[in-house]
Amino acid sequence: MEIKELIKDFEKKQYGFFDSASIQVCEWNKQALRTNAKKHCYKQDFYGADTLSCHQIAPTTFWCNNSCVFCWRPKEYMGSKPSVKAKPKEMIENLIEKRKKLLQGFYGSQKASVVDKALKQKHWALSLSGEPTLYKQLPELIRELKEREGTETVFLVTNGQNPKMLLQLKDKKSLPTQLYVSMQGPNEVLYKKITCNQERAGWKKYLQTLAMLPLLGTRTVIRITVIKGMNDSKETIREFAEMLSATKPDFVEIKSYMWIGFSRKRLVKENMPTHKEIKQFTKKLLKNLKNYGLENEKKDSRIVLLKNKKSKYKTKIINR
Repeated sequence: MEIKELIKDFEKKQYGFFDSASIQVCEWNKQALRTNAKKHCYKQDFYGADTLSCHQIAPTTFWCNNSCVFCWRPKEYMGSKPSVKAKPKEMIENLIEKRKKLLQGFYGSQKASVVDKALKQKHWALSLSGEPTLYKQLPELIRELKEREGTETVFLVTNGQNPKMLLQLKDKKSLPTQLYVSMQGPNEVLYKKITCNQERAGWKKYLQTLAMLPLLGTRTVIRITVIKGMNDSKETIREFAEMLSATKPDFVEIKSYMWIGFSRKRLVKENMPTHKEIKQFTKKLLKNLKNYGLENEKKDSRIVLLKNKKSKYKTKIINR
C-alpha cells in the first residue's frame, strides 16, 4: 500500500498528519476532556504525566524494524527505512495545529476552559506508531520538545533496535524525561517469534540497548507486554526476572496484550490476559526479582508497576 493511501486510511481513524509524522487524540485523552480531567491514563496515575494535554506523536508513523504479532497497527505495511523529510520544529508546530483541529468538536459539548487546557502541551509521548528512533533528527526533536514553554515531560518508547540513536541522545544531551524499552521475550527464540524481527543482528542490538540503560542517565522503564499462552510460562517468567536483574531499569510495567485493531488478525481473544492474571504473573515475577517491589496498578488498563528499590528517582515526576 502506498504512503498516500495509508495516510488517507489513518486520517479516517482520526489521525492528524504532517508529512508522514502523525498525532492522535487517544481514548484516555478524550475521557479526560469529557470528565474535566477526573479520568486519566495510567501514565498520570503512575508518573504524573498530564493526560488532558498529552500530545501523542509519531515522527515515523509507517516505519518499524519489528513487526510484533500483538501490534494493533497495520504492521504488514510498515518498512524499516523511513523517508521522513520534515524538520523537527516544523513537525511540532504542524502537529499541534492538527491536534487543535481534532479537538474542535469538543467545544460544542464540553466547557471551553477544559478544551483550552487540553490544548496546552505539558506532556509529549513519542509512542503512537512506528519506531521513533528511526527518525534521524530525533535528538533535535526531543530537544525542541523539552525546551518548549509549558513542557513538563517527554516520554520516548523504543523497541530497542537502534542503540546507536540512544547513544546520540545521550551525547547530544537530548534524552527524554523517561525512556521506555519494550520487552516481549527474554530469549532470542521467543523474541523473534513475537517481534518477527528479521535483522541478522536484531537480538544483539536489543541486548546492546539493555546493557546501555543503567549508563544513560535518565529514568528508564521496561514494558513487558504479556500475551497469554505465548510469553507467560513459569520458565519464561524466570528468564524475564534474570534479564531485568541484569538490566536494572528504574521501573517495570507489566501490561496485558489488548485484543484490538489489526492484532485480531494474528492472535485470538483468549491471548488477552485479565488484570487478575497480570497480577498473578507479577507475583511469580517478584519471587525471582528481589530488588523490585510492587508500586502501583491500574485495573482498567490491566497494568502493574514495579519499582527498583535502588532507583534514585521519585515515582511521580509531577504531583497531580
